Amino acid sequence: MIYTNLPHTNLEVSKICLGTMTWGKQNTEAEGHEQMDYALEQGVNFFDTAELYPVPAHPDRKSETEKIIGSWFKAKGNRDKVVLASKMAGKADFTKFIRSGGFARESIIDAVEGSLERLQTDYIDLYQLHWPDRNTNYFGKRGYKHSGSDLWEDNIHQVLETLRDLIREGKIRYVGISNETPWGTMRFLEESKVHASLPRISTIQNPYNLLNRLFEVGLSEISMREKVGLLAYSPLGFGTLSGKYLGGMQPATSRITLFPQYDRYSSETAVAATTKYHKLAQENDMSMAQMALAFVSSRPFLTSNIIGATSMRQLEENIASIDINLHEEVLKGIEEIHNMIPNPAP
Repeated sequence: MIYTNLPHTNLEVSKICLGTMTWGKQNTEAEGHEQMDYALEQGVNFFDTAELYPVPAHPDRKSETEKIIGSWFKAKGNRDKVVLASKMAGKADFTKFIRSGGFARESIIDAVEGSLERLQTDYIDLYQLHWPDRNTNYFGKRGYKHSGSDLWEDNIHQVLETLRDLIREGKIRYVGISNETPWGTMRFLEESKVHASLPRISTIQNPYNLLNRLFEVGLSEISMREKVGLLAYSPLGFGTLSGKYLGGMQPATSRITLFPQYDRYSSETAVAATTKYHKLAQENDMSMAQMALAFVSSRPFLTSNIIGATSMRQLEENIASIDINLHEEVLKGIEEIHNMIPNPAP
């Protein structure tokens, strides 16, 4: 395994992070435990979860993923071997069953306390805001459209104050953001620079893969200059970059078959690009999944690559991608395809 430092911390994390959002829906508790056992054996010491998980979110499965991780910690007694990240759900129609208060102080405290109880731990190493508390372009929206009726009040100072107080209490250690824009990222950084007592964001968890490299447009420069590490999610684009959906295939238990509303990576142009990446991988004697994951892991702004799997075979292949170094001809081929069909799945 390769390790990096969580920016602005002394925490060493594996460059492969274990994603968990299928546990409690597509995966059972026993399967989640098996995945964590194997990942830790392979040197993966960084796990990412969220109070929203499993996805799709549903009141009957509320925060089931965190409970599965908590039962594993209790059974194994190895909390000290894991750098644990979790996330607070933002305000949205599909999260009203969790709470409706957005990132108000009492909501943040409630979210942290709930996660600690379910995870059966005294602290969370990295606590993240799952998506912005304002109307902006995330979750597949390519461009920002401003509305004059948007009455959002800039509460970022108060959010950081609340997170600071939770750090002082020892309940969380460091903070990050997710699904953020360049403006939002700089706004958080600005606030902590002007007010030295406020915590500085360490990471940003955004989508990044061969079909969606929009992080490179504005956020990559911020990441490099400000040392805000990318935690890349969906590095396989909901599994499309494994090639399993090519040719109209619909594997019975796969994510997009079960939940066709998740069509972010299934447009005509995305399929065309995926077909070209698949051919490139075949020509270079590797699976497309491992090529796609190795590409993400090779980026200079990456802190950790969040992989997920519903089977042990997938998990083994995904973790093993850390051992692949893409040679120049493959990287050149990737850029040629990207220039031909850039970012077909924002």
